[in-house]
This record gives sequence, C-alpha cells and structure tokens, in this order.
Amino acid sequence: MVRNAQDIWEDGSREQHGGAEPFLFSSESVGEGHPDVPKTGEKIFLREKKSPQTPRRFRPVFSEKFLKHVGYDDITKGIDCKSCEIELAIDEQNPEIANGVHKDKHEEEIGAGDQGLMFGYASDETEECMPLTIMLAHKLNSKLAELRRNGTFPWAGPDTKSQVTCEYVFEHGATVPLRVHTVVISTQHTDDITLDLLREEVMNRVILEVIPKQYLDDQTIYYINPCGRFVTGGPMADAGLTGRKIIVDTYGGWGAHGGGAFSGKDPTKVDRSAAYAARWVAKSLVAAGLCRRCLVQLSYAIGIAEPLSISIFSYGTSDKTTKELLQIVKDNFDLRPGKIIKELKLQTPFYQKTCVYGHFGRQEFPWEVPKTLIL
Repeated sequence: MVRNAQDIWEDGSREQHGGAEPFLFSSESVGEGHPDVPKTGEKIFLREKKSPQTPRRFRPVFSEKFLKHVGYDDITKGIDCKSCEIELAIDEQNPEIANGVHKDKHEEEIGAGDQGLMFGYASDETEECMPLTIMLAHKLNSKLAELRRNGTFPWAGPDTKSQVTCEYVFEHGATVPLRVHTVVISTQHTDDITLDLLREEVMNRVILEVIPKQYLDDQTIYYINPCGRFVTGGPMADAGLTGRKIIVDTYGGWGAHGGGAFSGKDPTKVDRSAAYAARWVAKSLVAAGLCRRCLVQLSYAIGIAEPLSISIFSYGTSDKTTKELLQIVKDNFDLRPGKIIKELKLQTPFYQKTCVYGHFGRQEFPWEVPKTLIL
C-alpha cells in the first residue's frame, strides 16, 4: 500500500519543522521532441513577423537542422527532417501597433507591445532560486536527451515527458522540500527494446543520476512508461500547439502566471520581456537575502512605457515591509520595455535555447543573473 504524506509523518518527525503539516506538489516537463506543433502529417507551418531584419527570400534550412538536432530524422519517429514540408507565412506587423509601440521612438519611449499582466517567482529552496519540483522535472528530460545523443540510449526517441511530486512543508512562509514522493517518466523508444530493460535503464542512468540521494527513500514511487510501450511518438502520435505548456516554461505551477505564452514573440511583447524582468526582480530580491520567497506582478497597457502596477509578495519571509521592498525595486529596476530589452540583451538571438527545459533557472540567460541591489 502506498503511504501518503500524512502517514509518513506519523512517526513524529513533524516536530522537526515546528509542527508544520506536510503537503504534496507536482510539476511536469516535456522533452525536445514533444509535439507542441500542429499535427499536420509531414508539414510544419511557421509564421514570422516581418521586420527590417527579415529577408524577403528565406530558405528554412535552420528549421531542418533544428528538427535533426531534436532527433526527428526518420518518419518512424514521427517526422523526417529530410523530407518534411516547411511552409512559411511572413507578414508585416500592423502599422497601427508599430506606430503606437516602437516606430520612431527612443529606447525609453518604447511602449508595451500589448496589455497584460506578468509574474516572476523565486524561492531559496534550490541554488537556482527555483522550485525543486520543476528543476528536477527539467533535468530528467535533459538527461534523457543527453543519453540519446551520446549513444548510451540508442533505443531512445525524442518525445519524452517527466513529472515530479515532492513533499514540502511551509517554514515561516518559505517552501522547504523534504523528499521526492513520486517520479513519472515517459520516453519514446524503438520497437526492439523490452519495457523491463527500458525501465531498468531509465531508473539507473536517469532517475538515480539526476535526483539527489537525500530526496529519495524506500517510500518514493516510480512510474516509468506507465502506459506501456511508446514506439510511435511526436506529431505522428499526438497534437499540440505552441504555448500550451506555459507552466512548463515558467515555474511548474508555483507562484502565478498571467496567461501569456512566450514563444514567437519579439521583446516589445511584454508577455515575454516583462515576464523575464519580473523573474529578474524576484530572483534578485531572494539572492540578496531580502526574502526567502518572492512573487512579483507587473501589468502594462499597449503603447504605454511605464508599468501600470508593480506588486511584491514575500509570503511573510522578509524582515522588510511590502512598501520597503517595492521602493527597493523602484530604486534598482527600470521596468519600461525599452530599458528591459537593453539591460537583459533581449535582441540577442538566444531564444532557441528557451524552447526546452524552461525559461528560468538557467544561468546562461541574463535575467538569471541577480542584480546587485542598492539598498
């Protein structure tokens, strides 16, 4: 019989955390080959906004190389990079939006590309200032891709998913992970490997290599390919649309989300740029020790540079008042879109890396480098 969190704490260990009640929280991640593209047989449709930097003639060689990198080099895996049809639709931006947002405007005058609200979140439960559940879920998928590419898993396909459930307690408002409760991994595979061998390989070379030993115990539950065989994957087996994994892209369900997807949007679209800025603010506050856990909300109106509102939530983990934290943010961050684009180098072509394993918790991105705050 599977013991739940309450059962496990009946031995009196609850007292170690001031009598706090344990709770379970889950986050998922998807691998590079998971079909978040329209299901159209062997066609991929790409839409790109026309800009002065966009050539009128464009051969989608990059898309073919990307598909090959992901692992879709044979139709048996779901799509073949060598023979699939790639159709582009390049259209010009609405001139009314361009005039109101960025045309003939200086950097500090650039307005928000749309209205909306964005959230940034940070927690001190990991070195990355990210929730443990989403970090582990991403790392499991990343490890599967690594072992597929280096030949250790010659049977592995590019379509993978993972999910991690952790047991937590609240410690004066902060989230403290105690153990991993459940691990779920589904990975595409060739027809010539048995489920028993696949499960053994994934357990030993992925789960036990990725998840720190202190979080695993004899009560941890593992589901590896729980549905059984998974030979047919990718767009041949399932369908999806870019943006439907916005929680995977962010914090795995922790904090909050304004609803806007990041993919395919230029930096003037605050769904993307302000979400990065909000994370930058939240992580900077946590890294500076001003709070252990932080949620930042920003809101904007289309064509207006200054944010309409800035809200800071520290969940009772800060010695400072909300008003004091807000003033620190205003003194250290310029949250106008043009300034965000400049400070976070959002014109840099690094967006391919954000397509998998989340947009946050990875030191390679500028918004993940905490700002030194003037207090």
